[in-house]
Amino acid sequence: MSTLDTVLRLLCGLGLGTVIGFERQYRARMAGLRTNALVSTGATLFVVLSAHGFSGGTADPTRVAAQIVSGIGFLGAGVILRDGLGVRGLNTAATLWCSAAVGALAGAGLYSVAAMGTVAVVTVNVALRRLGRVVDRHPESGDETPATYTITVETEPDGARSARSLLVDGVSGGDARIRAVDVTESDGATHLVVEVHSDHRDDDRIQSAVTRLCVEPTVRSVRWDRDLPMTQETDR
Repeated sequence: MSTLDTVLRLLCGLGLGTVIGFERQYRARMAGLRTNALVSTGATLFVVLSAHGFSGGTADPTRVAAQIVSGIGFLGAGVILRDGLGVRGLNTAATLWCSAAVGALAGAGLYSVAAMGTVAVVTVNVALRRLGRVVDRHPESGDETPATYTITVETEPDGARSARSLLVDGVSGGDARIRAVDVTESDGATHLVVEVHSDHRDDDRIQSAVTRLCVEPTVRSVRWDRDLPMTQETDR
């Protein structure tokens, strides 16, 4: 395989992994732009190594490529976290797995298939998000009154990004959706204000997200308001 062909495969894996990671980064997920790009690039390099790095009668070009699947499984396990009785991070882990598959396709020179796979992954994460919320609705189990929540978080300057990521993960899903995010800095602290709207009142989801933030060492205080009259506050 020529150097030009190797470079093309590497650039393809890197570029398509970046496209997948961009959507994850935009939604402030734990594995974002760089992680997905590196996973795809690494898979590309392993496939190139497997197919062209060994020779001789004992060489098996499928052996290294086959280990990508199990290897990414360990990486994905690192972003799956237990949250009470539930689990979060499964979608992020699945996206990393798909990024590795796209990179492997690029490393094999299947550029068109890799591109179609990238489109499919981004489409699932974007287009099916709203459909998932519709299917996940259970209005009969709680108050059907719409509610707007305002969550205010004060963090250390270096903890704003992780707090935002945890908050987005905690409140997203079901009927809840984030309307606005405002970040300001003053007095040596970062203030994060997030407005969340839910078609059905869901105080438990908001309280769960706030409780999760309270264990973060960089978070100084968390406060949430629902429709102004009722306020609950937790200070570290």
